[in-house]
Order: sequence, then C-alpha cells, then structure tokens
Amino acid sequence: MPPETLTQGPDRFDDDDYPAYTMGRAAEMIGATPGFLRAVGEARLITPLRSEGGHRRYSRYQLRIAARARELVDQGTPIEAACRIVILEDQLEEAQRINEQLRAAKAEGAPSS
Repeated sequence: MPPETLTQGPDRFDDDDYPAYTMGRAAEMIGATPGFLRAVGEARLITPLRSEGGHRRYSRYQLRIAARARELVDQGTPIEAACRIVILEDQLEEAQRINEQLRAAKAEGAPSS
C-alpha cells in the first residue's frame, strides 16, 4: 500500500488525526518553539509521523495535546509532569466517554416500567 500524501483529497484536512502540519507551522499554531514539540515527543506525549523526507508532521489532535502541555509548562509545571498530567487527563476523558456509552446502552436495553 503506498504511503498517504497530502494530495489525496480535501477530506484529509477534516481528519483530526491526519498529520497535515510541519513542525514549524505546528509550533507557530500553538505558540511554542520547535524545541518544545521535540521535547513533548521525547517525553512520549505525542509521536509525530514522518514525511517521506523524514520531516515531522503533526495532526490537529496532537496539536491540541501539545497546546495543553504548553499551558501547564507556562504555569510552571516541569515538562515531564505536564506530559504525564495531559496523558492522565486524556485517559480520564476516554474512560468517561466509554462509561457514558455503557450507561446509554444499558438504559436502552432496560425494560420499561
């Protein structure tokens, strides 16, 4: 299967997980430096995909995660701790979403009184 490219259609830009942004543009969008993006990558908060030329590419989802880490760092939180906090927040949000889905499914399957 050939690697995906940015020219495979406009729908890609609606995809939160599509790696559409270069490191420079991504850093600019979240008000950070390329070094900050490298640091959150090294901390394993986000893992950018690589272009055919080896350049980092970021998705909108990854930029939201990195922006949250930047907020925490700007408030004085060490970068490693900020990354861990963001991971835990993301896990909590996912668990709450799944819990809500299970509650909804249970309510749909419950017999009426």
